[in-house]
Amino acid sequence: MNIKIFMLIIMITIPIYSMRVLVIGSGGREHALAWKVAQSSCVAKVFVAPGNAGTAQEQKVENIAIAATDIQALLHFAQHNTIDLTIVGPETALEAGIVDLFEQYGLYCFGPNKKAAQLESSKYFAKEFMQRHAIPTAAYASFTDLANARAYIEQQKMPLVIKADGLAAGKGVIIAHTKQEALEVARQMLEGHTFGVASERIVVEEFLDGYEITFIVASDGNTMIPFATARDHKKRDDADRGPNTGGMGAYSPAFISDELHEKIMHTIITPTLAGLKQEGIVYHGFLYAGLMISPDGEPKVLEFNCRLGDPEAQPILMRLRSDLVDFCHAVLQGTLDSYELKWDNQVALGVVLASGGYPDSYKTGYSITGLSNIADNTVQIFHAGTKLDNEQIITTSGRVLCITALADTIIHARQKAYTAVEKISWPDVFYRTDIGQSVGK
Repeated sequence: MNIKIFMLIIMITIPIYSMRVLVIGSGGREHALAWKVAQSSCVAKVFVAPGNAGTAQEQKVENIAIAATDIQALLHFAQHNTIDLTIVGPETALEAGIVDLFEQYGLYCFGPNKKAAQLESSKYFAKEFMQRHAIPTAAYASFTDLANARAYIEQQKMPLVIKADGLAAGKGVIIAHTKQEALEVARQMLEGHTFGVASERIVVEEFLDGYEITFIVASDGNTMIPFATARDHKKRDDADRGPNTGGMGAYSPAFISDELHEKIMHTIITPTLAGLKQEGIVYHGFLYAGLMISPDGEPKVLEFNCRLGDPEAQPILMRLRSDLVDFCHAVLQGTLDSYELKWDNQVALGVVLASGGYPDSYKTGYSITGLSNIADNTVQIFHAGTKLDNEQIITTSGRVLCITALADTIIHARQKAYTAVEKISWPDVFYRTDIGQSVGK
């Protein structure tokens, strides 16, 4: 039996009030997904693998001690716990082929398969794909040999962007401002194995000027519909300075014009779906396009991700008024052409609280104080790097929390978020003070 028909039959026969959903991952994105899924009236139980201290405290939610990349153990859990729907959060699970495995056994799994996920898991694959299908992106060359990389870099204008080909937890992108710096970065990646196997190949790109936005769509294989726009702050320090991170904060919407929105759909999103279909790739799930908008308003793709962004997911999901589980059904049943997403007209803004020293070396194991001081129901504390230890919430990673607020304007959303941020603390806590500051003045 065709797997799509089989899964559709399963969904028709599931009682709408008793669904059991599994969310894969442990970060802020996964906390936001679990929080949103738990609001669905058709969901009785949400499991998160492995989850964090935040997901452990949500109603209807239970953490499961299985790593996101242990796809065989996740399959066993789903089979033996009557999981009706699995939503994949992190890119590592997609690269490991969790969707392919679950579908092989007739399980309903939201996310692109391993072949489709190459758009994120290989920068080289993504750039070649964009070149084949005339999707606007920065000029580039890729290398596995340092001598060839050096010869190319010597001929280029500065600055240059050097990327590890594979997954590097959001840290494998370096902007080099001098040729000496670019040559050293290339050497460290290719010969010093800075990012392990992820940097066995590098991509060297021209530097694009402008401002960044996040444009997320969902695909059922035939139709792509846009999610709410967002803007991420990837640099560690205020005024967009310092090293790249996985994201220090975000807000939604990104306040782009209808004209730019249509241009992005026409020049990037539509050709991407057409290119995937032409190459025989059936794409189910979220597709994240990280875009640079040039000073003259032209969008180019900086990167593709094959899932919701983090921290963009937190403000986006706070604004989502549609039932997320119902939406996932529409994607996997191929009915997006008749589906309409509903959004809150308010603005959501999230500020990431990180460990001092992130994204380089940092200490963990600190007890977080002040979490119980947030009483505003328009402010959500999404956990990323936390665990419960004897009823204490402890830091476990570089990005720890994302304090996200919903308000009528971005100015009020900032005020709410930072008011909450100031009540939370642990030794060496660090955050940017200017998330969304350039908007709404």
